[in-house]
Amino acid sequence: MVTEPNNWGRFGPEDQRGTLNLLTPATVLAALGAAVTGRVVSLAMPIRGATSSAAPTTVPHLRGRPLPQHFMSVDGGDYAAGARAIGAGLRMADDALVVTHHGTTTHMDALCHMWSGEELYNGHPAARVRSYGAARCGIENVGGVVARGVLFDVPRHLGLDHLPAGFRVSGDLLAEIHDDVRPGDVAVVRTGWPLVWENSPEAYWAGQPGLSADGGRWLAARDVAVVASDNAAIGGLNARQLADEDLEDDLHMILLWRHGIHLAEMLSLEELGAACAGRPGGDFVFVAAPLRIEGGTGSPITPLAIL
Repeated sequence: MVTEPNNWGRFGPEDQRGTLNLLTPATVLAALGAAVTGRVVSLAMPIRGATSSAAPTTVPHLRGRPLPQHFMSVDGGDYAAGARAIGAGLRMADDALVVTHHGTTTHMDALCHMWSGEELYNGHPAARVRSYGAARCGIENVGGVVARGVLFDVPRHLGLDHLPAGFRVSGDLLAEIHDDVRPGDVAVVRTGWPLVWENSPEAYWAGQPGLSADGGRWLAARDVAVVASDNAAIGGLNARQLADEDLEDDLHMILLWRHGIHLAEMLSLEELGAACAGRPGGDFVFVAAPLRIEGGTGSPITPLAIL
């Protein structure tokens, strides 16, 4: 059982959605007011998959994770080689995609993704996470997320292109950038770290900046619905691609496990950062929906910002 302040039991003993419960119809309608121009910005990295080229390696990912695989069951070359058309003058292409999303592409973590001891968020038994999926707190409980998004563009605030690998974003710094954070908001933290990949994958793998434990607790205390970032783990990583914090201060434990706050990782935030620079308020409408994978520990997503 958790010991520090948490949301276990707050939304009922059977709750599997955490702070997404704060996205009431009234909260969603209020969030829609953050859109002013109607401009839509995608916050997703491209999924590049292939079996015969290095395409997937051109997109930031954690070292050693299985990369996306994209297969075509039939393509133009098949018809050129004599494959029979499915009808008079009618041809088609079918594809299949294999994605292990944690560490490889823009995705959302479910509340069953990480835990400590024998219990998931809200006291659900961890033994219910089986080889075929999680019977509690799976990604299918999320549904759609429509909320007010708040951008914390940390490097732009500090006059940097991207944060250094060892940088940890504190609660005080978050408050300095944007102190108007409301229950049900989606906190979007830009580190700029994907820019490092363009120059050197080895430098990208040498560590990552991210939230500090204090920064995570600051957001949890403000009842955010989701925390999203362009890094791979919300918190920082070392050169072994692991968190340096102990269990008490691990960002996944603070946010996912104790507070039931879903995490969205590996977003593409450069266009949003440029669009929001100098924009009064710095808020927007955040929209995302994971695939309805029953028992899934997460899902690829294509988040959208409506400005």
